[in-house]
Parts: sequence; structure tokens; C-alpha cells
Amino acid sequence: MSKPDRGRIVHLAAQRERAKENIEMQKKKLENERKALELGITDKFTANVVSKEDPLMPSTAGLLTLEKIRQQKTALKSESGGSKEDDDPNGSGEKPIKIQKRILSFGDDEEEDEEPVFIPKKRLGMNPDVDTSFLPDRERELEIIRKREKLAREFKEKTEKEKNEEINVAFCYWDGSSHRRDTKMKKGATISQFLVRAIEILRKDFAEFRSVTTEGLMFVKEDLIIPHFYTFQDFIATRTMGKTGPLWQFDAVGEIRLRQDAALDIGESHPVKIVMRNWYEKNKHIYPASRWEAFVANKDYQRTTVDLNEI
Repeated sequence: MSKPDRGRIVHLAAQRERAKENIEMQKKKLENERKALELGITDKFTANVVSKEDPLMPSTAGLLTLEKIRQQKTALKSESGGSKEDDDPNGSGEKPIKIQKRILSFGDDEEEDEEPVFIPKKRLGMNPDVDTSFLPDRERELEIIRKREKLAREFKEKTEKEKNEEINVAFCYWDGSSHRRDTKMKKGATISQFLVRAIEILRKDFAEFRSVTTEGLMFVKEDLIIPHFYTFQDFIATRTMGKTGPLWQFDAVGEIRLRQDAALDIGESHPVKIVMRNWYEKNKHIYPASRWEAFVANKDYQRTTVDLNEI
């Protein structure tokens, strides 16, 4: 056998010895852990309270008669100076139980004999100066509803009464010159109803009105072309102003403005102009038709004057 082989054998033998030692050490370690575990379990389940019979255990080993056991108990009691059980007059050997009154707050719920103590809460007085109008009040709400209904009913009655009132409407047929007329109309009448009445009046003097209808006519007031669905009451109730005067005055204090006095604008009401629609289309670039424009509700029309140099 060569020298290297012998060295290898020696090395392997040394490894086996170390392996055996490691195995033995592991076995011892496991055995110690098992013993420690058993000892821990025994300690956990060992009673912490020593019974008063334990002192008798060493002296009562083996078989003893009942008389000897009683004698040993008596001797132990005399050695310890007597136990608290001797103070029991009944000799029952049981510790008397002392009943303590509960002092915990939640203990009152379990005591049936004790009556609960009722502490009345102090009621704060109401402040008469506090504003309570924001609080819901059924009677006040009903009263408000009744007042609203009453006001709405009165307003409707007043409006109907005003609509049935008659007013004088001054108007003229405008074909470049003025042909003034007057008629009575109710405030609740529409512009279309007024044009029907005007056709009946003008038909006697002007042949062109014998075949015309309301759609072929225009209602012009204060340089504004008024749609036919409006009523006289609409302008009277709102006191709407036009470009040259009030739209709600139809009795025409002023006269028709002609070219020679166009620069004067005294702000008085002027007669309504009834104009043929085809005439307006031909002459809308000529004064005064050039100043007319369609009426727009809620628009603020400023009173204007006309410079003769611009006409």
C-alpha cells in the first residue's frame, strides 16, 4: 500500500470518529431537552397550595389504624397552637363565610332588596326672548297658506274686474298721412281683437280695408311694432315705456308727429298707428317707418329725439 493510500485511510477513519462523537452529542442533547420538558410539565401541573393534610403524608405512610391517624392529627394541631377551625362552635371545620356588602357601582343592579335612588333632573326655564320663528309651526304655516290663497283670489278678482273696464283707444290709419279715429275697447282685449274693430271702422272710408285681414296689418305704438297676442292690460299693468312715450296710455294726449316737429319729444302718449304690412315693406327705409322696431318685453327703451339733419 502506498503512502498516499494510507494517509487517505487515516483521514477517513478520523472523519468517522468525529461523526460518531457528533451523533453521541446530539443524542445527549435530545435526552436533556426531553427531561427538561418533562420537568417543566410536572411543575406546571403541580398544586401551588399546600393542603392541610400534607403534613400527615410522611407520618401516615403504610397501613395505619383510624385511631392512630386521629392521634397524629391531634398532635399536629397542638403543635401549631390550634387552628382557626377550633373557633367554630359547631365544630364543622368549615371556614365561616362573611357576607360583604358590594361597594361597586355596578353591584346595585344585582341587589334586589335595595331600591334605586331617583335623582330628578333640573328643568331649565324657557327664554321668552329667543327667536323661534325658524321652528316649524303647523298653525303658522296654515295661516300663511290661507293668506296667500286670499291674496291670490283678491288679485284675480281685481284683474278680471280691470280687464272688463273700457278705455278709449285713439288710433289712425297711417299711409304716409294721418287719418285719426277713436273707439272703445276693454282692457283685456288683445291687439288682434282691436284690429278687427278698426277694420270695421275704416272699411267705411277706405276701400283697401274691405279685403284686408288682421294678419295684413301692423300695430305700431311709440315707434314699436307690437305683436297681436298682447292685451292692453299687459301694458297698463306693467306701465311699459316705449321709445317716444308710454305704451300704457291709449287715449293719445299728443298728436301724430310729422316731419316738421320730429325733433320735439315731449314724452306724451301718441295715437296708435295701423299700417298695411305691404306698405311698410315698401317704405321701411323712409321716416318714420325707418325708426320702427319690433317690441321686446323687459327691454328698457330710452326716450329719443330725432335730429332733423339725420332724416
